[in-house]
Amino acid sequence: MPKMKTKSSCKKRFKVTANGLVVGGQAGKRHGMIKRSNKFLRNARGTTVLSAPDAKIIKTMMPYAR
Repeated sequence: MPKMKTKSSCKKRFKVTANGLVVGGQAGKRHGMIKRSNKFLRNARGTTVLSAPDAKIIKTMMPYAR
């Protein structure tokens, strides 16, 4: 059976940790920062762990990142 292909968009945007959690960038920081509160911008730094339903979708697109 041939190898399964990893979705290129997923391998660029997400990473799977050793415990199997999917980590991705924080949403809502592309534009329009002037209207967002300073608290939101502070809390949206770095990366965040995806929710279980979202992680399940990403893991199907990254078959060898488990």
